[in-house]
Amino acid sequence: MANILSTGTSALIAFQRALSTVSHNVANINTPGYSRQTVDFEARSPQFIGAGYVGRGTQISDVRRVADDLANARLIDSGGELARLQQLSSLSGRIDSLMSESTTGISGLWSNFFDSVSALSSNASAPAERQNMLGQANALTTRFQQLQGQFDRLSTEVNSGLAASANEVNRLTSEIALLNGRIGSAQTASPDLLDRRDQMIRDLVSLTGGTAVQQDGGAINVFSAGGQALVVGIQASQLTTVADSYRPERQQLALQSQGQTIRIDERVMGGKIGGMLEFREQVLDPTQAELGRIALALGTTFNAGHAAGVDQYGDAGGAFFNVPAPAVNNHAANTGTARLTGSVDNLGAIDGRNLVLQFRSGAWTATDASTGNSVPVTGTGAAGDPLRVAGIALEVDGAAQESDRFLLQPTAQAARGLSVAITDPGRIAAATPVQVQAALGNLGTGKPGNVRIPDAADPALRTPSTIDFLDGDQYMIDGDGPFAYTPGDTISANGWSFVLDGIPAAGDTFSMAPTAPGSSNNGNAALLAGFDDGPALNGGSLTLNGAIAGLTTAVGSATRHAGYAAQAQATLHEQAVTSRESISGVNLDEEAANMLRLQQAYQAAAQIISTADTLFQSLLGAVRR
Repeated sequence: MANILSTGTSALIAFQRALSTVSHNVANINTPGYSRQTVDFEARSPQFIGAGYVGRGTQISDVRRVADDLANARLIDSGGELARLQQLSSLSGRIDSLMSESTTGISGLWSNFFDSVSALSSNASAPAERQNMLGQANALTTRFQQLQGQFDRLSTEVNSGLAASANEVNRLTSEIALLNGRIGSAQTASPDLLDRRDQMIRDLVSLTGGTAVQQDGGAINVFSAGGQALVVGIQASQLTTVADSYRPERQQLALQSQGQTIRIDERVMGGKIGGMLEFREQVLDPTQAELGRIALALGTTFNAGHAAGVDQYGDAGGAFFNVPAPAVNNHAANTGTARLTGSVDNLGAIDGRNLVLQFRSGAWTATDASTGNSVPVTGTGAAGDPLRVAGIALEVDGAAQESDRFLLQPTAQAARGLSVAITDPGRIAAATPVQVQAALGNLGTGKPGNVRIPDAADPALRTPSTIDFLDGDQYMIDGDGPFAYTPGDTISANGWSFVLDGIPAAGDTFSMAPTAPGSSNNGNAALLAGFDDGPALNGGSLTLNGAIAGLTTAVGSATRHAGYAAQAQATLHEQAVTSRESISGVNLDEEAANMLRLQQAYQAAAQIISTADTLFQSLLGAVRR
């Protein structure tokens, strides 16, 4: 009878705990990272009664979670990559919207400006057309500045995101290390504790990318995508942000471990943090540099063309745009007094990439800031022999010390500094400095075309000149010559040139004279109107219009690529989630069946105890009689 009662009691207790486990599963069906738990039963040690062994009931040998290490590893890996791609896609999409939308992009105002220049060339003396051109120029430069401001805000958001993510990483690494200690010191770890640690590891890897490695004793080590140890046993590293050595406004990541602070190469980070860094390095910086290159090219080429004309006051055209100089930042650890000042040396050779210049062994070297590849550099840095690198001339003021470094940003800040240099519409140099006219008595059909100014700095540019044709094959200029002539040849002198349309006859005369103040001449405005289609970049193979179209296309392409990659990874991640859930997830139908089965078993065990009680009461009754 005692054996019956003990057997029934053991079963009752075991089934009660099994029912509690099923209830726990159902209660946590929506808990992130929860793994279904199962109860393992085993028979209790039997009792020897002389004739043999009699069973003593059942007991729970283990309450374990249903988990698969490979499925968990796959989920951790896919989650980190998905977080990286989603972050990259989201931020890239904002750049794409800025550049492609008509209300925020540059293309519309760019076209409006050159349309206004073209309109001025049709009516060069009209005050309204001149004022309209200034207004469109101001609108265009303001848009350049606004876009640069938006890029600065995105950079600030990345800085804030890195700081917030670093704090979250530190919280997770500390808790994972703490859980490693608790799990490693326990003989049988709680399934809920293991689930909690796995979920934290997934959250950590979604921030940094990387892997989790099981070690002896139950602890798990976590490494970032670049191999940096974030958690080793019960030791947790701390992630922090530090100011960039060249640009203090930009934050970089560093790892604090065992009393050392080690800067992390941003190219090897994964997860959400890696997505932010990749966006800044691969999308934001190149877009900002290319927009600045376009602004620099616009200001430089338009100023050169504007200087080749004269305004309504008869003065030579000055700078139409204020164009900022290339930015040069010194390294925080420099010990010398050297300061570098940059200027445009060869616009066609400027590609916008950032360069690091270093003074070593009495000479200057240059490397690409992104790749580390060497870039040719010539000159000494003196005023008469500046350093020349990638289309930029640099003068060195002060003395550089060994290993001093400088970051050259040829175009990154150009969009911010571009502005209109004139406020008086009369100062727009729409006219050419000189005009050519055919003498009334000319007998040939030659008519002078537009005058061009190849050399606006020629001191004799505005000196009156006379071109006399001796016959249709040769001419004199101010008594010099004769010069051979073939129809279609360019006639040039004193910094000006023009082409005759038609065939001149012997004795024909053409006179070149300075343009008078208040002239309605539109020669220079007509040339300026076509500057957007002039080959100014990439060694003369890329026009300004082509550069703008290429920038918009490049940003859109990068955004679409990131979006497609994120969509594909989302599918892979969903498969990983489904794979894990098929093993570890809670199935309500299955749990309901288990609950019904255990309930019936529990009732049967209760009936065993009831039967034992009845037998015991019957025995007591027999004794009392």
